[in-house]
Amino acid sequence: MDVNLRGSMTQVLTVEDSSQIGYARRVAQKLAQDIGFNDTDAGRVALVVTELASNILKHAERGELHLRVVPGGSANGIEILAVDRAQGFDLQDCLADGYSTRGTQGIGLGAIGRLAEVFDVYADSRGAILLARLYPKGSKATDLRFGVSQHSLHNDPACGDVWHLSISGPNLSLLVIDGLGHGEDAERGARAGEVEFARAPFNDPQLLLEDIHVAMNGSRGGALAMARFNNHSGALNFVGIGNIGACLITPEGSRGLASHPGIVGGQYRRAQPFDYAHVNGQLLIMYSDGLQSRWNLKDYPGLVHRHPAVIAALLNRDFARGRDDITVAVVALETVDD
Repeated sequence: MDVNLRGSMTQVLTVEDSSQIGYARRVAQKLAQDIGFNDTDAGRVALVVTELASNILKHAERGELHLRVVPGGSANGIEILAVDRAQGFDLQDCLADGYSTRGTQGIGLGAIGRLAEVFDVYADSRGAILLARLYPKGSKATDLRFGVSQHSLHNDPACGDVWHLSISGPNLSLLVIDGLGHGEDAERGARAGEVEFARAPFNDPQLLLEDIHVAMNGSRGGALAMARFNNHSGALNFVGIGNIGACLITPEGSRGLASHPGIVGGQYRRAQPFDYAHVNGQLLIMYSDGLQSRWNLKDYPGLVHRHPAVIAALLNRDFARGRDDITVAVVALETVDD
């Protein structure tokens, strides 16, 4: 599957009153129709959103729905994440068919799991994250085990963080740039770097970094990280400038990926990429400094086995600093195929 995915911000819909369920349903249904879902498939999206929003009100009284368009190879899909901080969420009850949540038809999250092509849940005493990805029926779309949570400071329409994911055959290349500051000026510089990356995402990392540096000259500049993975060799190549965090995660623990000091578009010394062998099956997580660095997936039993979109949303929920733009990108490295 070939993918060239330019980053976009997560669309967040607050759910704290029953009147907001209908609005969320209409927004999600229109988004589905805008990317080519027929009436039947858009209706599935509407039903899933209604159930998830109602579930938030019943179990947490307030929460959020996060919406995003996701690539599926042969067709784009809709990603819906229900995010809350509920206490006492009874997952087994909610997964049972016929379990009625307030204001719904009582179809249960188990039925939602059958309506969606991808469904995953993580819940503990701190809250719940529920994921549903829907693709048009008959499209033979392939779900990419990649997740991203991106939000601007104070819901500014401009975001100084950018990300870009490219996949070609067994090769994956992921970029995260954090433009200095936030707002339009930060976004302008970061986008200039992202455009240059998109021209040749599989070019030699040092040459590509130099090209991005030139493209960002005259802007505020920013921090940058690029990771390239080859599914055949199982090797990861990583280069970072500045304070983009990056790590490789296994069920046994995590390993930080080293970056160099400096500012891309400003001044940095020649950066040597680092190679990491035999990383098949691991999670790659890259994040801007809008996310705190002191987190550990081991504090969330079983989370490492959940869908990357669930992991990204949870890290944003629990570790966002709240004083800068934030991007969290998570990819399961074993999922890149020819």
